[in-house]
Amino acid sequence: MNQPTKNPLLLRTRGMAAEIAARLRVMIDEGELAPGARIDEKELSIAFDVSKTPLREALKVLTSEGRLTHRQYIGYRVAEIDLDDLAATFELLHGLEAMAGDMVSRRISEAEVAAIAAKHCRMVEYHEAGKRLEYFKLNQQIHQMIVDAAANPVLANVYSTLMAKVHRARGAANADSLRWAESANEHEAIIAALQDKAHADLARILREHSENTAREVLDVLMRSQDDPMSGRTA
Repeated sequence: MNQPTKNPLLLRTRGMAAEIAARLRVMIDEGELAPGARIDEKELSIAFDVSKTPLREALKVLTSEGRLTHRQYIGYRVAEIDLDDLAATFELLHGLEAMAGDMVSRRISEAEVAAIAAKHCRMVEYHEAGKRLEYFKLNQQIHQMIVDAAANPVLANVYSTLMAKVHRARGAANADSLRWAESANEHEAIIAALQDKAHADLARILREHSENTAREVLDVLMRSQDDPMSGRTA
């Protein structure tokens, strides 16, 4: 039986499409491409130095993931964020943060506290250097490390799944947020509570930090959806 002939050009196109999709995914999730923004295929082709064929394959993939929308004669846009669903997800995250804080206060080891504190110090350096994206990534890692220290894999998995749902929203708001300094100060309080042997206020501080973050993210996104001059390209 004859083996099907592989098309090297097709394979290269698929490989390029996957790479382009990965780069665009980061740009969307980290807020570089804002919700509602129009995707300019010509501009991206030039920026990525690729033809439109792999680019369009990548755009189809991101559309299937829900990150983009496509309408005939209009083209591709970054998908809007459902604010009601986002608010409901944040409500669950507030409770999980507090629950994790309570468990962590009874289970975290000194080595885990030291590892989290070391990440925090690096995050502070990014804040002082104005490296917002790097700060945001470490911020996410620190929260997951705290939840993981609760030593409850079910809680850790649920938390990780919900954080993935709000990641793009946090990234979009992070690009414009005026609350960066406040958030950094709240993280200082979290680390202080972790390093305190009693961990007395940890659950409360984590919940309040989560609530403040959600309030800012929702406020930024609501303003951007209401403002026709928010930087979207028609």
